[in-house]
Amino acid sequence: MPVVETKKRKELNPNQHQHDKQEILHNLEKEESYFRIIAKRFLNHKLAVIGLIVLFLIMLVAIFAPFIATKDPYQINAAFGAPPSAEYWLGTDLVGRDVFSRILYASRVSLMVGFGSVLIYTVIGTIIGAVSGYFGGRVDMIFMRITDVFMSFPQLMVILVVVSIFGPSLLNIIVILGVLGWPSVARLVRGSVLSLKEVDFVKSAVVLGISTPRILFSHILPNVMAPLLVHATFGIAAAIIIEASLSYLGMGVQPPISSWGNMLTDAQSITVISSQPWLWIPPGIMIVITVLAINFVGDGLRDALDPKMTN
Repeated sequence: MPVVETKKRKELNPNQHQHDKQEILHNLEKEESYFRIIAKRFLNHKLAVIGLIVLFLIMLVAIFAPFIATKDPYQINAAFGAPPSAEYWLGTDLVGRDVFSRILYASRVSLMVGFGSVLIYTVIGTIIGAVSGYFGGRVDMIFMRITDVFMSFPQLMVILVVVSIFGPSLLNIIVILGVLGWPSVARLVRGSVLSLKEVDFVKSAVVLGISTPRILFSHILPNVMAPLLVHATFGIAAAIIIEASLSYLGMGVQPPISSWGNMLTDAQSITVISSQPWLWIPPGIMIVITVLAINFVGDGLRDALDPKMTN
């Protein structure tokens, strides 16, 4: 009998191994086809593709700004407020700094604020929303009341007060926007977790004794990534606008560091607006183009990840 059982095991094991291999390949094919469908939907959204290309080019400009800039953005030249010329492609500002070079370096600041602050508040909001939605009860009540308190304050006013206390700087702006922006993410994640925790695969994981952190981060949160990614995309655009607004008011990134917002500060003068448009039109155009590109990408992701879409 042992000899017969050994032979049977030898015969069954290869079949079982082949079955497992086929199942793994089948799952990989399903995932690949899912991503292909999403990519196809996204590529069908023409504005989203254009926005992604523009955003990619702006990121390249930010990365390679030292190699593209024609002048040192911090160097003060003798030509104060000079109009565009062969030497200064977009003219100089009121203290003689090259506008073109400053715009290139300012793209770094705007993208750092956008991506940095969104990364911070997405992490905070995801953790709070996941814990609140999964455990429910008193935990959910406490976290949601704290969220309501944060959402009841006018955000821009709170940001101005906090910036005036801690001082305006690039790092402070990123941290402040990151710390104050999490409530909307927490509510989004909480709603998704509340529905997902009743799904069979989550209940099965609980019955099998899988730890709570593993259930949250391995089984639930991956299914929340689609709406979270779309929300984060629009959040980047909003953070860039808020930074530009703060810098325009003198409460954001401070000179000599250039940002599109503090470059617009010169446009507070009627004389500059009417007779020196090269000081405010280029940074204003860059803000509009960047925000539009990010919003177009967000629209494309929202449509591509929408399960109701058929094409």
